[in-house]
Amino acid sequence: MNKFRSWAALLLAAFAFPLAAQAAAAAGPSALRARHASLAPQLAGSAFGGPLVLQSQESARRIDGDVYAVVDHPFQAVSAALSDPAQWCEILILHMNTKYCRRVDGQGATRVEVRVGKKQPQEVRSATLLAFAWRAPQVQGDYLSVQMDAADGPYDTRDYRLLAEAIPLEGGRTFLHMGYGLSYGGASDLAMSLYLGTVGRDKVGFTRVKQSGGDEGFVAGMRGVTERNTMRYYLAIDAYLDSLSAAPEQQVEKRLQAWFDATEKFPRQLRELEREAYLRMKRNEVERQTAVR
Repeated sequence: MNKFRSWAALLLAAFAFPLAAQAAAAAGPSALRARHASLAPQLAGSAFGGPLVLQSQESARRIDGDVYAVVDHPFQAVSAALSDPAQWCEILILHMNTKYCRRVDGQGATRVEVRVGKKQPQEVRSATLLAFAWRAPQVQGDYLSVQMDAADGPYDTRDYRLLAEAIPLEGGRTFLHMGYGLSYGGASDLAMSLYLGTVGRDKVGFTRVKQSGGDEGFVAGMRGVTERNTMRYYLAIDAYLDSLSAAPEQQVEKRLQAWFDATEKFPRQLRELEREAYLRMKRNEVERQTAVR
């Protein structure tokens, strides 16, 4: 069982990354403004306790989705943070499955190397590497678009992409869109089926769907996995941006505490670790990540 849990954790870590493959694409400033207008009723009536809409779609051996949110941070701060691969590493490390992240420059290109693994302390070398090619972001006065891609991941996963774009709103707020997803083969399909039939059978996402008996319940399966981690990464971005208002020596602790507090608002979906276990692990991982640079 311990071997299965480790194997399942690695696969889940691959699915945890909020990535998008072929279906995701930047809308552009005009289309993103139109999207914000069309989503206004859903943003205002969101069940998440704030203006956020989470969407996901599952097809044959493929997961795709989008999160749209209004964040209480000015566009310039959002643009400066999300257009910097090094700051993405400070965001991504907040997730319990991210063990290490660094920006790597060489041969005229930039990569974001992410090590993903268990939701417990783990050596960097035993975590799985996802090497993302960083594309030069589009940074304009009223629009930001960022994308990074990785061709391959563990257990027959592939075509990873993380897409983020944003536009400014009135009142010093920002409308943020994240596209995510990945493709996976037969080995991943089998592994995830085993996980969902055993240790992951009670896990759910956020979207309400009709169940087999006609009642309404939360989506489960791979869509549930994707939705849980989409929320975790959205909360990481928000916690990171919020921490920037603190003194530099206080920022790491502020974002760690804020991320955990935010996940606790959704215990049915997101509770995995006790506070002290998470904080102890992440303090060590952040220190390790900072020391290697």
